[in-house]
Amino acid sequence: ADKKLAAGLCGILLGSFGIHKFILGYQQEGFIYLGMFAAAFIITLITCGIGGILLMVPSILGIVEGIIYLTKSDEEFVQTYIVNKKP
Repeated sequence: ADKKLAAGLCGILLGSFGIHKFILGYQQEGFIYLGMFAAAFIITLITCGIGGILLMVPSILGIVEGIIYLTKSDEEFVQTYIVNKKP
């Protein structure tokens, strides 16, 4: 339940950085989120802000995942993300 709350809140608040994935022990997925954010940030700089919409993609994904984590029952959360390790 502690990881559920931490992962859910981090997904909603810091989703674009993939912190919620690192909390659950999914290092590879966490680095994918960091890579998506870095690529979107660089594209935004190169296009003088036009590519800024890309910065929203990892944020929206993180928010959706955070909500999913928080709406699952504790048992379902543990079974899905801790026991079965579903990324």
